[in-house]
Amino acid sequence: MDDDEYQKLIRRMNPPRVVIDNDTCEHATVIQVDSVNKHGILLEVVQTLTDLNLIITKAYISSDGGWFMDVFKVTDSDGNKIIDEDVVNYIKKALETNACFLPTLRGSVGVMPSKEHTSIELTGTDRPGLLSEVCAVLADLHCNVVNAEIWTHNARAAAVVHVTDQSTGCAIEDPKRLSTIRELLCYILKGNNDLTSAKMMVSPPGVTHRERRLHQMMFADRDYERVGRAGLGVPEDKSPRPQVVLLDCFEKDYTVVTMRSKDRPKLLFDTVFTLTDMEYVVFHGTVHTGRMEAYQEYYIRHVDGLPISSEAERQRVTQCLEAAIERRASEGLELELCTEDRVGLLSDITRTFRENSLCIKRAEISTKAGKAIDTFYVTDVSGNAAVDPRIIDSICRQIGQTVLRVKRNLSFTPRPQQETTSGSLFGNLFKARRLIKSYS
Repeated sequence: MDDDEYQKLIRRMNPPRVVIDNDTCEHATVIQVDSVNKHGILLEVVQTLTDLNLIITKAYISSDGGWFMDVFKVTDSDGNKIIDEDVVNYIKKALETNACFLPTLRGSVGVMPSKEHTSIELTGTDRPGLLSEVCAVLADLHCNVVNAEIWTHNARAAAVVHVTDQSTGCAIEDPKRLSTIRELLCYILKGNNDLTSAKMMVSPPGVTHRERRLHQMMFADRDYERVGRAGLGVPEDKSPRPQVVLLDCFEKDYTVVTMRSKDRPKLLFDTVFTLTDMEYVVFHGTVHTGRMEAYQEYYIRHVDGLPISSEAERQRVTQCLEAAIERRASEGLELELCTEDRVGLLSDITRTFRENSLCIKRAEISTKAGKAIDTFYVTDVSGNAAVDPRIIDSICRQIGQTVLRVKRNLSFTPRPQQETTSGSLFGNLFKARRLIKSYS
């Protein structure tokens, strides 16, 4: 019996135990996970909670020896305890299953065949209008974007886009057509200044955790290196930097990592994923979140059992954790789109943003039951989140006040909804295209 089979046997003989308590803490649900220890188990538990859109307010981590014992205080997205019995039972079942039998980190990419869509991964130099150009190419090639997530950081851009064939609604499998898509998208991504690092690939068929892939793609593109990119048309990032400090703990032979940053959803997932993917093990740790700030402290070693020993390694880990915290930060104006889905919708929306001098810093694209539900984080061309209210008002009137709304912006209050000829122009364009399609 090899080591892997032996570890599986041990885990089956000692299945994880999950206790969910709503009585101990006044403001949060307490989840305790006890399990046989293995590399990556902390990430698996954190990912399970994060994928359920739970907010982890505090965490206490201990995995010395052969046992893993963690306590998490969580709430729902509204800050309430998890009291729905069905949800509680689902969390317990998911954690008891996933903590024992989830595949390894890299084995989670492309493990199950799927014919529903084609997954396209893109990386390149960020610039104003890039997403609009990509969406226009996909629309011209009769590809319908059903889901996508786009991140930008340190003048780099990465995207995972799920597309289907416009005529069949299924995945695109023809090698010649995929080659054409790859060639045209790479041409767009390269632009005039990125002749070597622009990449486009079709993921192997299967289940890919998009956020893991985006982190890995950004890391492979070395976005953690703050290199000056003068002349690329990308504004300098002036947002406050997270504080990441690495210290030696000689008594216990650990490296102590402390992080202070602005709190946000999925922050714990991003930092734990980065440490795990870089092959570090968290032996002990605490996480505390306040109204504005999050504090994380981890005692780590490399999987070979050694703490960080060189200044170069220390600097690289620091840079990578800073990048992991910053990639998903949403400093831009948050716009939410909700309307009937159709082929070319995303191309039209992103073109409107580009024509009104808005830069998309991050985006989450999804379709559910024939509805497009998209979230965009935008700035002006100078990188300022305080976009001119007149521009936003104009865009909302073009697209439709009920279609696009400002979800989060302290400096802008949208005007009351008005049905005018100019206000419904873009909406009428949507209707006209649907009518043409229905009569064709």
